[in-house]
Amino acid sequence: MRQINIKTMVNEAKLSTFHYRILLVCALIIAFDGYDLTVSGVALPWIMKEMAINATYAGVLISSALVGMMVGNIVFGTVADKIGRQKIIVLCILLCSVFTAAAGFCKEPVSFSAARFIAGLGLGGAMPNVVSLMTEYSPVRIRNALVTSVFSGFSLGGLLAAGLGKGLIESYGWQSVFIAAAAPVLLIPMIWKSTPESIPFLIRGGRIDELKKIASRVDGQYRPNSDDRFVENHLEAASEAPVRQLFQQERGLSTLMFWMACFICLFTVYGLSSWLIKLMAGAGYSNASALTFMVVMNLGGVCGVLIGGVLADRLGIKCVLMGMFVLAAVSIILLGVRAPTILVYVWIAIAGACTIGTQNLINAYAGQFYPIHIRTTGVGWVLGVGRAGAILSPVAIGMLVHMGLSREQYFLAIGIPSFAAAIAITLIDNIRSDLPAPDGNANLSDERAVVRAQT
Repeated sequence: MRQINIKTMVNEAKLSTFHYRILLVCALIIAFDGYDLTVSGVALPWIMKEMAINATYAGVLISSALVGMMVGNIVFGTVADKIGRQKIIVLCILLCSVFTAAAGFCKEPVSFSAARFIAGLGLGGAMPNVVSLMTEYSPVRIRNALVTSVFSGFSLGGLLAAGLGKGLIESYGWQSVFIAAAAPVLLIPMIWKSTPESIPFLIRGGRIDELKKIASRVDGQYRPNSDDRFVENHLEAASEAPVRQLFQQERGLSTLMFWMACFICLFTVYGLSSWLIKLMAGAGYSNASALTFMVVMNLGGVCGVLIGGVLADRLGIKCVLMGMFVLAAVSIILLGVRAPTILVYVWIAIAGACTIGTQNLINAYAGQFYPIHIRTTGVGWVLGVGRAGAILSPVAIGMLVHMGLSREQYFLAIGIPSFAAAIAITLIDNIRSDLPAPDGNANLSDERAVVRAQT
């Protein structure tokens, strides 16, 4: 009998078509999230006008989807560790697509908010599962780069919403940008076929044939035998109380710091995405010109995702995160200072890189910090608690807009919290994580050996 340590096989694998296929599918799923986030901010001025609502109520309208995302993060993240990720991912895409499109048919705020809440459940549930899936199947030496590359889809989705938004809205009304979100339903069969199930879930279920297929795709030199037995070091069954395990084995303080950093980061991301167009229009730019700032912010986000992931693999993800949070705070605060337009573009690009990019690194960090049997639960709760910041942000900034405060005060309120997030990251302890050690190897204790075949 051969005993195959499949986790070690994955950690030491060379990049192949298998990895690129997962990367593409995961990025596509995250692009739905980016589109959905940005489309509300793009259409907000037109929605406010047609539904005759003020800035405070508009913030509540936007937050309905964020409440759904918070619930989806926690519920679908926890459930997936017990029943598998593949079914949950497909269900989440269906909820997101159908109910985002349904919002485009709503004529008044209450039904619009209800549709956005249900769409948010799908958006929130997809995120931790995608993070866990990409983390689980990425070779350890380039794990940060691959996981963060997935989140370039977030910014690409935002670019699509911002780039198409003006033309679609002017030609067909604000409803069109929501109805267009139904398109991903057509991709569900392809996503189902291209999404592998979690390895521990397959091992616990005795689905050996699927494991053999995955192993042969991960390692082209592997040839399956009828007596192969697949194992993982420290494989643990899904706990009946997975949330409790987030605070066990010296993970308590780090879990709280992850929650704090994600809360602040999402407060910043959603504050900018929801109100940047409105704030810049109030500073003297037209709605059309302010849309360009949204495009620049998302372009910066793409750069932040890609560059941040590469730097994290070389310099350490913790160090890179601290630096990006500080840069985010400085660049956002500078948006409140009157400056030549070219400098404003620079500040917005840096803000996009160091908010959207930073959030993606937090996802990658959490995905590697938690053991595989509670990984989706851990990432789900980090994002779920963080969504409270996303929910609070549009409402809080909407209240500031309604109060008529200065441009400087708006951006101070959005930017200063990032300094506190940098401090939270410093307090995270990497003990018992799968993060690369200073010598370039993984902190996998007794998983340093290559795959062993025992007969």
